[in-house]
Amino acid sequence: RIGSATSLSSTVINTRLQELVRLFKERTEKVKEKLIDPDVTSEDESPVASPAPAPVPAPGGELEGDKPSEDDHYCEMLCCTFKHRPWLDRLKSYQFPSSIDPLTNLMYVLWLFFVVMAWNWNCWLIPVRWAFPYQTPANIHYWLLVDYLCDLIYLLDILIFQTRLQFVQGGDIITDKKAMKENYLRSQRFKMDVLCLLPLDFFYFKVGVNPLLRFPRCLKYMAFFEFNNRLEAILTKAYIYRVIRTTAYLLYSLHVNSCLYYWASAYEGLGSTTWVYDGEGNSYIRCYYWAVKTLITIGGLPDPKTLFEIIFQLLNYFTGVFAFSVMIGQMRDVVGAATAGQTYYRSCMDSTIKYMNFYKIPRTVQNRVKTWYEYTWHSQGMLDESELLVQLPDKMRLDIAIDVNYNIVSKVALFQGCDRQMIFDMLKRLRSVVYLPNDYVCKKGEIGREMYIIQAGQVQVLGGPDGKSVLVTLKAGSVFGEISLLAAGGGNRRTANVVAHGFANLFILEKKDLNEILVHYPESQKLLRKKAKKMLKSNSKPKDEKGGAGDPLIIPPKADTPKLFRAALAATGRMGGKGALGRLRWRLKELRAMQ
Repeated sequence: RIGSATSLSSTVINTRLQELVRLFKERTEKVKEKLIDPDVTSEDESPVASPAPAPVPAPGGELEGDKPSEDDHYCEMLCCTFKHRPWLDRLKSYQFPSSIDPLTNLMYVLWLFFVVMAWNWNCWLIPVRWAFPYQTPANIHYWLLVDYLCDLIYLLDILIFQTRLQFVQGGDIITDKKAMKENYLRSQRFKMDVLCLLPLDFFYFKVGVNPLLRFPRCLKYMAFFEFNNRLEAILTKAYIYRVIRTTAYLLYSLHVNSCLYYWASAYEGLGSTTWVYDGEGNSYIRCYYWAVKTLITIGGLPDPKTLFEIIFQLLNYFTGVFAFSVMIGQMRDVVGAATAGQTYYRSCMDSTIKYMNFYKIPRTVQNRVKTWYEYTWHSQGMLDESELLVQLPDKMRLDIAIDVNYNIVSKVALFQGCDRQMIFDMLKRLRSVVYLPNDYVCKKGEIGREMYIIQAGQVQVLGGPDGKSVLVTLKAGSVFGEISLLAAGGGNRRTANVVAHGFANLFILEKKDLNEILVHYPESQKLLRKKAKKMLKSNSKPKDEKGGAGDPLIIPPKADTPKLFRAALAATGRMGGKGALGRLRWRLKELRAMQ
């Protein structure tokens, strides 16, 4: 027992010493890399901050930190106390921005929404109040209240927002207050804004409250189109808004036509002929129904009787055919733009299926091709990401590549300490590839010319005697094949099979792309060569110690005999070698000789 305890303690001490030696070696290598390239980030722990001095008690015996500051306010709700700042103080301390970026400022888009709502109030309700008898002396004050609230929104838009909009002049973004105001005063927008606020309301005192006098308020259409552009820029599915807007155009044309029909019926006399509105039921709904049947040319309408009715109906038919065809064409364009990607995907897939059927490709291969098309489209929304980025400037492509790939590439041990600009150039050369389940990413014995970075999914490294045993499973963020990028002699051969476990999305960096980049970064090239040699040396150490692949052992080495058992065998040898232990010792000698 004493011998076994001593051997156990010596084993623990040796293991600990080996671990300490390994840690010291790693630290020495890190210090060397830090001296070679100062850009390498140190993994040492950050220094601990010194403890803060203890709070000094106030004269009253209360700690200064326990006193609520003058700016802290508390609100009691049920059994809890919440710290907050009164909304009135926050409102008083708010400072309106001196300049507004019309392209990115969401507050400006929200303000445009209110302006467009005021514009829609005028566009939709001025014809209704003019044609239908909905505006009466009993409710006139409600109509006027909303009218002048909309006028106030128009006025605030001119005085506060439009004079603070930034603009580009000679490539520079102008934020000067005086320059922004002068730019607005010289623009066509200012002329239309002033025209839409013409004070024709003063004629109310002479002709009464006539809604047609507010018709100039509809001239603020430029705010409506600007709101459409800004809103489509921030929506992820802008085509849905385009469909809604096109439908609103159609509904508004029917709305105006219904108002004109009621006005024509009132002009001829309600119920005077079979063509005009007879005055029964809800006047707006009945007139809107007639407008729908007329503009869409459904038919089934009563024939006009008088010359006025005939001319009115002819104009309605011509306008309806023109307006409806325009709406249908615009709706087709909107839906076509929304499904352009899907149409391209279907055309590519159909062409590929036609090609495979022409050459009689096996059905299993065709199914895998179809699966690749479907998964790639549903996972990425496109078949080739490079087609999307080819139109962007080089700087914007780099920004997108950094956001998408830098966190993964920066973790690759081979590239740590290299020039950061070299890594940026390398990010633009990465190519995304999708592998199906059980697809071979690389096979044993192949010449390695690529490095793989797992973006999504998993891959399995296969080995063993049959080449089908799973040695390790690599997940998202893992890297393999990086040594082959810098290996000499045409590239080293793959030592194992790598198979996609499920669907796997990988980034590929080819060797020729890296060589083109390293021409401009000689220092990084030297560092990469050094790291590659070190990694190759560390990977070949276990093979050198256990014997190369060319001279395998016939009988594998056995484990060492325990010390206590060896002592018993030695004692048996001193006693003459008789008994079971003696025979066992003789058998071990024979085995050692054969080995």
